Amino acid sequence: MNMRNPIARARGHGSAKEGVHHWYAQRASAVLLIFLVAWLIYGVLSLAGGGYEASRAFIANPVNAALLGLLLVVVLYHAMLGLQVVIEDYVHRPALEVALYFVTRAGAYVLMALGLVHIMKLALGA
Repeated sequence: MNMRNPIARARGHGSAKEGVHHWYAQRASAVLLIFLVAWLIYGVLSLAGGGYEASRAFIANPVNAALLGLLLVVVLYHAMLGLQVVIEDYVHRPALEVALYFVTRAGAYVLMALGLVHIMKLALGA
């Protein structure tokens, strides 16, 4: 029979106080995605039948370029948060878990950078 106080037994095994931030970040990015995807649908429908030049002109507008870049970043950030939860829930080998965290985060950041560069190239007409 263990005579230790239950608080002493539980100390150090409690909340890391990180879960709430992750939950809020994922919900905030989801709400932001609702508005950004609505804008994207509007943009795509307004470009229907316009061709490549109409698309370049659409992206050349600074507001549209900024919203497209924001959409890209928020989609990848939201995906990164979601994949982190999947890794935490289903991967039980610590080394593989760390490797998958690295791959998902690095992949998201690389795709963000590449996407933003290409959006800028299209917006500036380079």
